[in-house]
Amino acid sequence: MQTVAKLSEVPNFGKKVVSIGGRDILLVNIKGVIHAVENECPHQGSPMNAAIIKDGFISCPRHGYCFSLADGHCANHPDLILATFPVQVNGDEIQLDLG
Repeated sequence: MQTVAKLSEVPNFGKKVVSIGGRDILLVNIKGVIHAVENECPHQGSPMNAAIIKDGFISCPRHGYCFSLADGHCANHPDLILATFPVQVNGDEIQLDLG
């Protein structure tokens, strides 16, 4: 696990992009639960940091493709999967496993 941000940097219902090893990862805070997803839609590469978050899903700002924050699956297009990453919070540190 690699520390990528402080919990205090991602407010409740907020987002933060972090760059790790040339990859942009979007951190999302939903009521204190941190999710980490690739900051690029698998459909056409649109940045996900402008996405709408609702009911555990993130919707691409370009075409509205909706992905589960839990596992990255797209309900409308099952062939598209948004990369997700395991997250651990230790005190104020957000840590990711980029595998």
